[in-house]
Amino acid sequence: MVTPNHSYPLLLLLLGSLAVVSVVDSFTTPKTYNFNLKSSRSKSTAMMTSAGNIELPSQETLDSLLSVAITASKQAGEIILGNAGGADVLKSKANSRDLLTLIDPLCEKTIRETVLATFPTHAFLGEEDVPPGKEASAAAIEAKLQQLNDADDNDNYLWIVDPIDGTSNFVHGMPLCMPSVAVAYKGEVVVGVIHDPHRMETFSAVRGRGAQMNGEPISVGQQSDIGDAIVAMGSPPAEESMKMSLAALPVLMPKVRTIRMIGSAALMLAWVANGRLTAYWEYDLSSWDVAAGSILIEEAGGSMTDLNDERWNLRTRKICGSNGGNVHKQIL
Repeated sequence: MVTPNHSYPLLLLLLGSLAVVSVVDSFTTPKTYNFNLKSSRSKSTAMMTSAGNIELPSQETLDSLLSVAITASKQAGEIILGNAGGADVLKSKANSRDLLTLIDPLCEKTIRETVLATFPTHAFLGEEDVPPGKEASAAAIEAKLQQLNDADDNDNYLWIVDPIDGTSNFVHGMPLCMPSVAVAYKGEVVVGVIHDPHRMETFSAVRGRGAQMNGEPISVGQQSDIGDAIVAMGSPPAEESMKMSLAALPVLMPKVRTIRMIGSAALMLAWVANGRLTAYWEYDLSSWDVAAGSILIEEAGGSMTDLNDERWNLRTRKICGSNGGNVHKQIL
């Protein structure tokens, strides 16, 4: 183990030693999933899990969802590129590090209109619709999921969107910002798209079909030991999350090859999916930060969990995505 004299994983030991909020996400009812897709081109499909069957849309519907998600992402990406030199801050949200520009709501409006033009009955959750703060974010996803509990199969879809992930990067003209678009069906993310307009790289995944970049299959890295891992983490605006990130640095840095802070959760998750990064962890993130990246990592062969190693879901806020296996266990 990487922590001598005991068997406790690094981040769990860190969180416990600081006597902070429990690692187990209070909003999460975790389940362990073992996906085994049986597909049909014309009928709904079923996924076998330890909790039973999870019904999926038909393959034709998944194709349509993916196509619209890619189109909407690229349209927002064009807006971002058109303002790539930087943007004025309209206002700060939770604090001076949590920014909003005029372009964020424009990108979200573009994505929303594109989605609803094809799927007018689908629910939509965008970051710019929600007041700042983790309580408001958690309440927003909870309200949407509760709303969908009463919906029939044709309306049991939720689009989860971050119009510009990496707004601080965007404000300062750094090409590390992009839209993140996911679609959940009956509470399970089934489609995810992260389009990086600066590098013209479109990461996409459909549940059960694997992950791709620009139409070519991708997979997570092959590192099997934490000493070979490039681990990403955030520089979050919230005070509690910031303290946890800073406290983790001296714990993780001696154990890994290097640590990167890129400033975009979407990009870091996508880069885990295609092997540029080995892992990415964050103490507190919203559903729109993670939803698209979560399916990318899982479909690329990696693990996406909370900090207690329970599979990520839309209510999870403390996250770790990695290439899985031994590295994931060592980081946690």
